[in-house]
Amino acid sequence: MIYKQPNKLNTIGTVGLGLRSEFLGALLNYENKPVDFLEVAPENWMGIGGKRLNYFKSYSEIYPIICHGLSLSIGGPKPIDIDFVKKLKKFFKDFNVSAYSEHLSFCSDMNGHMYDLMPIPFTEEAVNFVSKRIIQVQDILEQSLALENVSYYTNPLGEMSESEFINAVLSNTGCSLLLDINNVYVNSINHNYDPYEFLKQIPKEKILYFHIAGHWKKDKNLIIDTHGDEVSSPVWHLLENAYNRFGIIPTLLERDNDVPELSNLLKETNKIKKIQQKIDNSTGCLYGT
Repeated sequence: MIYKQPNKLNTIGTVGLGLRSEFLGALLNYENKPVDFLEVAPENWMGIGGKRLNYFKSYSEIYPIICHGLSLSIGGPKPIDIDFVKKLKKFFKDFNVSAYSEHLSFCSDMNGHMYDLMPIPFTEEAVNFVSKRIIQVQDILEQSLALENVSYYTNPLGEMSESEFINAVLSNTGCSLLLDINNVYVNSINHNYDPYEFLKQIPKEKILYFHIAGHWKKDKNLIIDTHGDEVSSPVWHLLENAYNRFGIIPTLLERDNDVPELSNLLKETNKIKKIQQKIDNSTGCLYGT
């Protein structure tokens, strides 16, 4: 069965922030909401209690919440953890979660988790394998899943390009795409392709929302996706190009390492707003049109 993303995603707003423990209390102190929606890793919040649960309840009453998973391992060899997916479904219902995204990768083998995101081979066999697993998850959740394009550092074995692989999975499963703009740029440097041409190969109607983040430029030909620095100038330019191509799509700022004060993060979310306003004023192009 093909599931659509919940319609309420169209009402979450256009600028989001990943909720982190470093500013868990600080963000609640803002009288006016500085961002439109929040994203959390459900693994970090399911089964919590005490003060953290109270914080999360407060946030879920103020902000639309999107969940971005870490451990589903949709491309891995181990069978899908059905009990885990059922717990996800209950968590989404309890906190009115707007959408659920994961990584188009694998992070575990038959012996356990590897604590890293490994690329799936770009092959027809892999497309068929991962598609069955995505459909299984969607059937349990009774909603569509969004998959994120990931950064990778060795070329996966394959008979197709990354964009062809992504599009085949999207077509087979009816799932959506979480388009990570930073990952597109990182991969373009590491694997020597044009990131703007890559965007041309992505179908607008499949995009659910964007991620942007910072990275570490280790060498002129090697970038590491760290989520530990400010968004770079080339990524801002690529984001603006994506808005021109696809319209103003909800965009989330990720920061997982070396998290600065909230005020510094909000400078970057405000920059997202300014770029969106620039595009909107010049083209009138809006999300969902």
